[in-house]
This record gives sequence, structure tokens and C-alpha cells, in this order.
Amino acid sequence: MTHKEIKALFWETFPELPRRRYRYSWNPSDKTAELVYPIDTRCAFVDFIDGLHRDGQITDKQANAITL
Repeated sequence: MTHKEIKALFWETFPELPRRRYRYSWNPSDKTAELVYPIDTRCAFVDFIDGLHRDGQITDKQANAITL
């Protein structure tokens, strides 16, 4: 399974999670801050990847390398 396929499966499994990213910064006017997903989405993704890894559907390398 490729990273792209894993991400697609995640969004199919959790269509209700917010997809809109926001800038993460202490300064609200910082336009260079990194775009991140909400915490609920990020936590669900980590749990999803952990489940795939424990079930043997993805390798250690994939589980350690994939990001949302």
C-alpha cells in the first residue's frame, strides 16, 4: 500500500473529520507558520496508522514515515 492509498483510505474511513488546515503559531499574524490539521484529525490519523501497523497491513518503515 502506498502513502497516497493509505491517506485515501483514512479519509474514506473518517469522512466526518475536519480537513481544513490552519496556521500553527503563537503569533496570529504570522503568515509563514506551518499549516496543520486540527488535533482530532491528527490523533485519529496516528491511531489509524498504528492499527494498520499492528494488523500487519503496513510495514514498520511505512508506519514510521507516513505523515498527514
